[in-house]
Amino acid sequence: MRVVYFSHSLVSDWNHGNAHFLRGVVAELRERGHEVAVLEPGNGWSRANLEREHGMGPVREFHRAFPDLESREYDLETLDLGRELDGADLVIVHEWNDPSLVQRVGRHRARHGGYRLLFHDTHHRASTAPAEMERFDLCDYDGVLAYGEVIRHIYLERGWAARAWTWHEAADTRVFHPLPKPEPEADLVWIGNWGDGERDRELREFLLRPVRRLRLRGAVHGVRYPLSARLRIRLSGLRYRGWVANHRAPALFARHRLTVHVPRCPYVEALPGIPTIRPFEALACGIPLVSSPWDDCEGLFRTGQDYLVARDGAEMREAMQAILEHPELAEQLRRSGLETIRARHTCAHRVDELLAIDAELRGDAAPSSELELAG
Repeated sequence: MRVVYFSHSLVSDWNHGNAHFLRGVVAELRERGHEVAVLEPGNGWSRANLEREHGMGPVREFHRAFPDLESREYDLETLDLGRELDGADLVIVHEWNDPSLVQRVGRHRARHGGYRLLFHDTHHRASTAPAEMERFDLCDYDGVLAYGEVIRHIYLERGWAARAWTWHEAADTRVFHPLPKPEPEADLVWIGNWGDGERDRELREFLLRPVRRLRLRGAVHGVRYPLSARLRIRLSGLRYRGWVANHRAPALFARHRLTVHVPRCPYVEALPGIPTIRPFEALACGIPLVSSPWDDCEGLFRTGQDYLVARDGAEMREAMQAILEHPELAEQLRRSGLETIRARHTCAHRVDELLAIDAELRGDAAPSSELELAG
C-alpha cells in the first residue's frame, strides 16, 4: 500500500510532540512493507523555530538518529497534488496544516478518487477554538482520526465529519524503551513545553513547590518558557535546560529517578481521556511517574498501578518522597507501566488500528468504531 501523510513536521519536534508518534507510525508501516511518503511545509512553524534557535545541527542529528525516515518539504503555491498523490492508496492530512491545503486535497480526491482520505487531529482546538477548526472543509474526506473519544464526538456532533475513529497516540518502542541504568545523576526530570501558560498554576503546585520543599535536584526541558517561569524553576532548585531532541528523552529518563506529568488545563477541564504523548514516553522507558489529576475515562492505564496520582501539591510531595525512599515501589511502577505500554500502547498497536480502519473504508471489514448519532 502507498501511504501519503501531510504532516506539520517529521524532522522537527520543537514544540511539536506529535513528531514522536508520526515517526513511530511511519517506521512501523515501512517495516511491514508499505511505501510511505511524508510531506511537510517548507515554512513550517516548528522547524523554522528549531532552525532559528539551533541552526541546522538538529536537522542533521535527526537524519543520523532516523536514517530510514525522510520527508519532503513543499511550497503550498507550487505543490503538484497530481504528482504527489499519484498511486496513493491512503492519504492522511494532519490538522496543523493550512486550511487551503486540506481543502485542495479533498477536492483532488473528489475529482480523481482512487484513495482513502483521512484527517488527523492531535490537538485540543476542536474544543477550545472551534472557530479555527470550522475553517477546515472535510466534506470530501472519508473521516477523522481523533486522538481521543471526546474529540471524535465533537467532530460528529457538530457535523464537521460524517465518520470518525478514536486513534490515540502511543510510544515508538524502537526509541522509547528502558536503557541500562547508570547511577542516577539527579532525582527528577520534567520534559514539557510551556505552550501558552495553560498550566502555569499547576506547574507551580505539582512540580516546583514539591521539588523545593523536598530539596530535590533535577532539570526541566522544553521550549517557550518566559523569563518569569525560568526564574521560578531556578528558585525551586531545578535547572532549566531548554529544548531537547525527542529521541534523547530515554537517556534523560535513565539518568533520573522519577518524572511527573502535569496535563494542560484544556485536557483536564474539557477533554477527559487524552493524556497527550508524555505519559506514553515515560512509561515506555520504565521511569516511575506521578501525575496531577486527569480523567482516564477511556481506561488507557491502570491508575495507581502504572503511575501514581496526586490530587494536590501535598500529595505530590508525598508521592515523590515515597518513590525516592522506597525502591520496591519505584520498581513496581516501572514494571507495571512498561507492561501496559507493551501490551496496548505501541505504534505497532496503532498501525494495526489504522490498517483496520483502512480495511473498513475499503469494505473489507464491518464498521466497528464510529459513533452512531441518535436521530
